[in-house]
Parts: sequence; C-alpha cells; structure tokens
Amino acid sequence: MKRISAPGAAGETGEQLSFLPPPPFNPAWPTRGSLADRALGMLMDGRMIDHPDFENSTQSWRLGAVVFTLRTLGWPIETIEIPSPTEHSPDRVIALYRLDGKYTAQALAMNGRAARVS
Repeated sequence: MKRISAPGAAGETGEQLSFLPPPPFNPAWPTRGSLADRALGMLMDGRMIDHPDFENSTQSWRLGAVVFTLRTLGWPIETIEIPSPTEHSPDRVIALYRLDGKYTAQALAMNGRAARVS
C-alpha cells in the first residue's frame, strides 16, 4: 500500500527503501456487480474517490472495507490523506483513494477486458 500525505500532514514520513523488486502486478478481478467491482470501475475511470462519492454512487458507506478488499486482490490503491479539521474534530483527516492509470492500462491489456472502462 502506498500512502501519500498532503504536505505538512501529521505523521508525514518518507517511503521505505527496499533492495527487493516490487511484486509483479497481477491482480484478481472482483466479482462482477459487487461493491469492489463498482469501486474499481470508478478508480479505473481515473477518478479520485472519497466516502461521499462512493456513497452517492452505491448507497454504501463501506469504502474503506472495499478498498481493503481490492488491495487483497492485488490492486495497488493509493491513499491520499487530506487534513479536514472541523470545530469538533480539529485533527480530522479524510482519505481520497486513487489508482494510477498505468495499472488500469496494464490490467486491461493483461486480461483483454477493454470493455470494462466505459
């Protein structure tokens, strides 16, 4: 999981270096019509999604669980943490999720599922 923090966000750290090559990109596709499939479609459309976007599209507030499922299937979903303080929660941080476009192209080429992106 790659975590990106907004500049100056609490807990901002550097990326860990490794001498090992990254694992090959070979994700499994979620079940058609599932919440994970719908979220993946949004991400593969190049969208950055947050909980309100997901809830408006799916009537589900379980985006964090869906992203976890996609990651276990091998999808390198990035998390971007954005400070979003409120009067009652001054340390509040929200998450935006995205999938780098190179993974969309690779996945479609590997599986011949060009019809997936619409």
